[in-house]
Amino acid sequence: MVRSNQTTTVTEFFFSGFPQFEDGSLLFFIPLFIIYIFIVLGNLIVFFAVRMDTRLHNPMYNFISIFSFLEIWYTTAAIPKMLSNLISKQRTISMIGCLLQMYFFHSLGNSEGILLTTMAIDRYVAICKPLRYPTIMTPRLCAQLSAGSCVFGFLVLLPEIAWISTLPFCGPNQIHQIFCDFEPVLRLACTDTSLILIEDVIHAVAIIFSVLIIALSYIRIITVILRIPSVEGHQKAFSTCAAHLAVFLMFYGSVSLMYLRFSATFPPFLDTAIALMFAVLAPFFNPIIYSLRNKDMKIAIKKLLCPQKMFTVSAG
Repeated sequence: MVRSNQTTTVTEFFFSGFPQFEDGSLLFFIPLFIIYIFIVLGNLIVFFAVRMDTRLHNPMYNFISIFSFLEIWYTTAAIPKMLSNLISKQRTISMIGCLLQMYFFHSLGNSEGILLTTMAIDRYVAICKPLRYPTIMTPRLCAQLSAGSCVFGFLVLLPEIAWISTLPFCGPNQIHQIFCDFEPVLRLACTDTSLILIEDVIHAVAIIFSVLIIALSYIRIITVILRIPSVEGHQKAFSTCAAHLAVFLMFYGSVSLMYLRFSATFPPFLDTAIALMFAVLAPFFNPIIYSLRNKDMKIAIKKLLCPQKMFTVSAG
């Protein structure tokens, strides 16, 4: 903190979201580090498996590969700092560092949310309008939607972060969370706390709007699938949507627990558990879901990791 006459300007924040880990930080550091490595490697494998296998060069797998790429940076925006906090006595972050973490973490999260919505629309067109799918979801439109998801996800947060950077922080500097987040940081600002409610409403509207689009898409998809006469047709149609639906439920389930509670408060342990599920566990399960639930993805991953073996099998 910097003192100027009778006012104190906060220059760094202290994380107090790990109080229950005080005596055994290393016990939590090791599994979190292993999970982070798995997230990075798992999503890299999914990304390169799609890029290297020409059979997977279609809109659905293109969106999956971009989602996996975003997941790497999404977790990198938060987990390395969590790891350093677990083994450091200071557990601090500079004001600029906190703003940057909030910006990149939530921009990447926004991009993922928009991409999941795009993927739901892609599945809707593929199953409900199969004859028009190749003409609607062209490679050009697919590239535009992918780029648009990322660009919009990063641009939409700029005004919010710029506004937070102008707020006065002159009192307590303890962030009651395991990473920099809007609500805990805004509570430390020396200004009207009703702004927090406005923030909550804006975030809630964005989350609910995305969930509604995806839910309506899947309601329509399910009604179309149920009309398919053959059992084999049912299974094939559901298999193309199962992985996306699982990731959607995990992503927006954790997001809803995190940001659709408004003024409700949780015990510190539960608050930390929800934050870990939101920032760590959901990204951890995504590569598992996409690789285990999809036969084509399994083959592509085997081809990427064991090219010689796959070549021998093909030759035989």
